This record gives sequence, structure tokens and C-alpha cells, in this order.
Amino acid sequence: MTHPELLPRPPSPVQEVRDERFAAHGVRLLLKRDDLVHPSLPGNKWRKLAPNLRAALEAGHDRLVTFGGAYSNHLRATAKAGRLLGLETVGIVRGDELAGLPLNDSLTRCAADGMRLHFVTRAAYRAKADPAPLAALLTAAGAEGAYVVPEGGSNPLALEGCAELGRELRGSGELVAVACGTGGTLAGLASGLDPEQRALGVPVLAGGFLGAEIRSLQTRAFGGPAGDWSLAEGFDHGGYAKVPAVLDAFAADFESRHGLPVERIYVAKLLWALTALTGAAAFPRGTTLTAVITGSP
Repeated sequence: MTHPELLPRPPSPVQEVRDERFAAHGVRLLLKRDDLVHPSLPGNKWRKLAPNLRAALEAGHDRLVTFGGAYSNHLRATAKAGRLLGLETVGIVRGDELAGLPLNDSLTRCAADGMRLHFVTRAAYRAKADPAPLAALLTAAGAEGAYVVPEGGSNPLALEGCAELGRELRGSGELVAVACGTGGTLAGLASGLDPEQRALGVPVLAGGFLGAEIRSLQTRAFGGPAGDWSLAEGFDHGGYAKVPAVLDAFAADFESRHGLPVERIYVAKLLWALTALTGAAAFPRGTTLTAVITGSP
């Protein structure tokens, strides 16, 4: 029997916002309010976690283990999902230097939802893609036999969940844009759109590595490339969880203009990028642009 928290959700709403910075260039801006898709697990976190949680329960697991940095939205979502479903959760956290320090607000929320935190060196964390180092990490964390959810929740099951987001957006406009961390949401979203639609990802991390990762994810999930997608690099504002004053001011202004709370780590960078690209005439006049709001502050 499916747990009530994992039952299919109705499509999240789409709302139009009237913003002269877009209207002046003939661009219509829609917001896919995926922050409203689930009361406890908003946006892409629910879409990526729900298929994995179903698989864990169906296989009889009572414990989840996953990975993230000190400000990981994914860690918080996994901890909350575990509490809602009655599953034990273990979070392997990048940075052993944090072990002796007071928990930040993000990790405090994880702990409050029952997640057991295990801090590891950055070198050990980077090596987790290889089976032997991963097994060693799980043993050290006391998480042998747990259902493993990858960093960011991005795996073939997650892509299937995000493909449903794309299917919900068929016919909503020529271009659908989303912020990217590990790339799973974009990889799945693109596969679900109509063939004439295009997906645009805005990486929130610097480095230029994401394109190869998305291609790898799509190959594992779908057997090869899926959908028409591209990346808009250069809008990371210094890296993950970096929110300089100019970005914070932009987000606050967007909130004031449209009455929408703007999450700073992902959504603010997405909206900044779309505003800048529109101002640079990157989108033809007459374009309908849909921005996926993946989470709330």
C-alpha cells in the first residue's frame, strides 16, 4: 500500500507575472509554482525523492542514507521525508572540519527531523562515486544496508519523476527554464516536454561540468539524449550557497514587485539569469518563457 505522503499530487499551478523588464522585449513570463506541489517537500525535491522513497519502501528498507554540503536543500528534504514516512535517515556531510562546530540552521533542521549526521573529509566525499570508497563511507557512517539516495537525489528514478514536470508544462511556452545543482531536474524535465519546446538550465555552481553530467544521467535513465536542452553558464554569483548583496537585493525587489517569496540559492539565480538574458535580447520577441520555481525560502 502506498504511503499517503507518496500519492500522486495534482499539477502545480502556473501563473503569469507582468514585469516590464520582460514585456519591454516582447517576452511573456510564466512561473511554474512547483514550490506549491507538496506541503512538506516542495518542488524538485519532492519530484526526485518520491520515486526513490517508493522504491525504498517497496524493497522493505527502513533507513535512507544520502549526501550533501552544509547548506544542502536535499539533505533537509530527505530528513523531512524520513520523518514523514517513519524512516531512519543518515546524512553524510562534506567537510569534517564542521564536526566540532555548532550546527548551522540548515543542519539543525536536518537533526530536528531525526537525521543522523556524519561528517567526512572533502577528499573522501569526492571519492564516493567509486564503489569501494562509497562502501567505506557507508560503513564508517553505520549505514550499511540502507537505501542510498545520491547527492541531490539525481538518479534514473528521479529523472522519471522530473519528466512528469515536463509533461505538465507541455504547451506552456517555447522555453522552460530551471535552476540546476546536480542536473537531474533539467535532465528529466527536458525529456517530458513537447519536441518543439526547449529547456534551459541555469547552473548555481561554477565549473562547467554539468553538461557532461546531464548527458550521463539521461543515458542511464533513457538510454541516450532526451529533449532539447542547453545551459546558461555564468550566473552562479560565486558558487553554491553564495548570495552576494546584489543578488539578495534583486530577489527582494522581485518579491516586492510580484508578491512571491524568492528562495535565494536556486530560484534567485534563475530569475536573475532570465532577467539578464531577456535584457540582452537572448530570446526572440513573442517568446513565452516559463520559469520553474523549485522551492521556497
